[in-house]
Amino acid sequence: MSAFALVLIIEDDLLVAESVGSYLVAKGMEIDYAHDGEEGYRLAIETRYDAIIMDGNLPRLDGLEIVTKLRTEARVPTPIIMVTGRDLLEDKIAGLDRGVDDYLTKPFAPSELEARLHAVIRRSRKEVGRQIFRVGDLSFDPSCHRIQRAGKEIELSPAATKLLNILMRESPRVVSRRELERELWGDDLPDSDVLRSQLYNLRKLIDRGFDNPLLHTVQSAGYRMADLAHAHKSTAKSSGLYGSGSTGLNMLLSDTTARSH
Repeated sequence: MSAFALVLIIEDDLLVAESVGSYLVAKGMEIDYAHDGEEGYRLAIETRYDAIIMDGNLPRLDGLEIVTKLRTEARVPTPIIMVTGRDLLEDKIAGLDRGVDDYLTKPFAPSELEARLHAVIRRSRKEVGRQIFRVGDLSFDPSCHRIQRAGKEIELSPAATKLLNILMRESPRVVSRRELERELWGDDLPDSDVLRSQLYNLRKLIDRGFDNPLLHTVQSAGYRMADLAHAHKSTAKSSGLYGSGSTGLNMLLSDTTARSH
């Protein structure tokens, strides 16, 4: 996997949960546990996980009920792998129809589960195939680490490139400080405030010399890459303030006429 991952395991069998969790921790992942459906649902909507591993039969709230509530009520897009003893085709179809991303029947090899986690997280992070991220006039090609703004090449350190990759991949979503630190360093957080320094340096390199900043600090929430100036212009234009249509033209003419009288 290209980066650190935080995974939620919802499993009422404590031995199974501990066995799977220990294996994935040894592979460099961080694991949270829930042992019933209601606790699993609560954690899934409170924390942004990279993936959820969920048993199909759970106390207090069934696995399919959790999937339905996450997808239709909470609008949580986190990839879900359903792990269950139900091996009938109709059970798999029901799970996929409700929003399950992958299906694994018991018993299973931990290595297969790990491989499936790699796959769903890569798809979620848009790491499948070659894709160039674009925010405004800034472009980033993760396959060759080529960064350009307004046609000008920008050189970044490996750490800054990794930070830029996360922010552009998630754009225009606000990424919390905890998410950035978790993906950059996992559990081995640096002693000093390295993230603040890296964000400051990244902002200098991609925004210096341009009237339209793309890296924004969202107070008490996190950071995001977004072309806010373009978004504001688009909003104003759609409301008629830029007058490209007859409505906007009439507004301008009416205002001019009123002032001339």
